[in-house]
Amino acid sequence: MPGIDESRPFTPVHIAVLTISDTRTEANDSSGQLLVERATAVGHHVVAKRIIPDEQSQIEAALRELIADPKVDIVLATGGTGVTGRDVTPEAFRAVIEKDIPGFGELFRYLSYASIGTSTIQSRALAGVAQGTYLFALPGSTGACRDAWDQILAFQLDNRYRPCNFVELLPRLREH
Repeated sequence: MPGIDESRPFTPVHIAVLTISDTRTEANDSSGQLLVERATAVGHHVVAKRIIPDEQSQIEAALRELIADPKVDIVLATGGTGVTGRDVTPEAFRAVIEKDIPGFGELFRYLSYASIGTSTIQSRALAGVAQGTYLFALPGSTGACRDAWDQILAFQLDNRYRPCNFVELLPRLREH
């Protein structure tokens, strides 16, 4: 039966939160703030938080910088995953991802269906790995970030989750 094995000690990971938006500021970035609050509440370390515009080159540059930082295990990005002309987060992610994690986007949309019905098909949420760093692209809505954290990431970023989780794979992500 899947769940948290309380007999194991919790291992915190180092997370960078990246808000991708032309309109958000630190004062109104509710999605980025939710991710910071959720991560720190369970004991993870948020080592960076940034807001950058919906520009593919800037998103790619920010991702590459965070991937190169040995203090960052995971990048949680929020925003730019829709289908409008300014939504280029998935394209930027695909430019840097070495291995896709297609199940993340599939599971996110499946779970999101309970909250927003068929509107979930407008989300291009995705995940992957680059140079030993996990990358997650979430929609910009606070509700979507809450669903992603509470129903997926809280478990997969907890080394105690059984039968398996992303954290226990971190030491092996750079193997070839």
